[in-house]
Amino acid sequence: MNGSDNFKKFVPCIYLYHGHAVRRLTDCSVVETDPLRLVNLYNDNNADALIVFDMSQGDQEHEEALDMIKEICACAEMEVIGAGNIRRMEDVKKLLYAGCRRVALDYTRADNIALTEEVSLKFGKNKILASYESAEVIAANRELLEQYVSALLLMNPHQIRETESVTALPFYVQVNQVALNKLMEIFSYANVCGVTGNTINDNYREVLTLKKLCRENGIPVETFEAACQWADFKKNAEGLVPVVVQDYRTLEVLMMAYMNQEAYEQTIRSGRMTYFSRSRGQLWLKGETSGHFQYVKSLTADCDMDTILAKVSQVGAACHTGARSCFFNEISKKYYEETVSPLQVLDQVLQVIKDRKEHPKEGSYTNYLFDKGIDKILKKLGEEATEIVIAAKNPNANEVKYEMSDFLYHMMVLMVQKDIGWEEIMEELANR
Repeated sequence: MNGSDNFKKFVPCIYLYHGHAVRRLTDCSVVETDPLRLVNLYNDNNADALIVFDMSQGDQEHEEALDMIKEICACAEMEVIGAGNIRRMEDVKKLLYAGCRRVALDYTRADNIALTEEVSLKFGKNKILASYESAEVIAANRELLEQYVSALLLMNPHQIRETESVTALPFYVQVNQVALNKLMEIFSYANVCGVTGNTINDNYREVLTLKKLCRENGIPVETFEAACQWADFKKNAEGLVPVVVQDYRTLEVLMMAYMNQEAYEQTIRSGRMTYFSRSRGQLWLKGETSGHFQYVKSLTADCDMDTILAKVSQVGAACHTGARSCFFNEISKKYYEETVSPLQVLDQVLQVIKDRKEHPKEGSYTNYLFDKGIDKILKKLGEEATEIVIAAKNPNANEVKYEMSDFLYHMMVLMVQKDIGWEEIMEELANR
């Protein structure tokens, strides 16, 4: 393990059955009808990762479960690991395409063992885990696992010592009920990289406290640490420091607010942006009433140490008016060629295409494609791909540029048809 993987992780899990979160793999009693509510709770309480077990049966149920897993991945502010109901490489691909960072093969099934080399070579060793009940399975497949798998998921906490005796691979342990001192003991094993199961699910509100206890016991865990103390900042006349807030993906400026010492320290502790409201004279956790939380990605001080730049993952709108950004009142503007990033251009075009689908316009070629349906869209996409190949044989690069633009447009029509956004594409490319 290296980098952030050196930390021991608190990993809640969702046992997904018929669209609900149930108690465990062997107990289908419903604990939450809306799994996304659980995801938000785990987000809010500093969970390090999330494992989703797909308990569906049959192709139709499986597709419905994948739709929910896609929503879970979009909602989660942490790595999501997909597990369960894997029978072929296509199932691994669908989980990864749904947004799971990694996938766990079930080593109680011979067909999953047989898949290991193929999916590892296809998607990368770092994408593949193996779940198991007995260390004997690991011993019998040790060479395969150590060559093609990045980590393990032990479903039986009584096999920890046995696992460590047969492999050096890091492994998560599913624990459904355990005393606090026993949990610390499990974390202390060298190759245990995290604990999952109902022990974490039932105590998700205590993760920060448990992490503090781990640190006191010399167990490395990930917390949001600050390199600067409050005393290091230059405050304004009110004893406050202004904070400029940006979307960490698009770098769009979302808002500006102020922090006092308590707001700063609470932000560091919780990982959620907390401010001091000058009008109300009290702390203000962004999103506490609206649900539009801001999850901290980075905090940076300026050269004079009198302003903080916060890059955040923004849930919903940043502005109390419902606007994405607070900065929308134009005061003055001189004409200039605005420089925008390629992703901004692509996203703007995608939004226009979405608008055409939602609000059809007579004579629109985009609406013509949507009206004709998926087969027409795919036919045009194929034709444009062929045009790129033909244009590439021409020494003039401009022709390739034009054909690629046509291809990208038709690809975005397909993206809208399939409800795929650029963020999903970019995240997948970044993961590769």
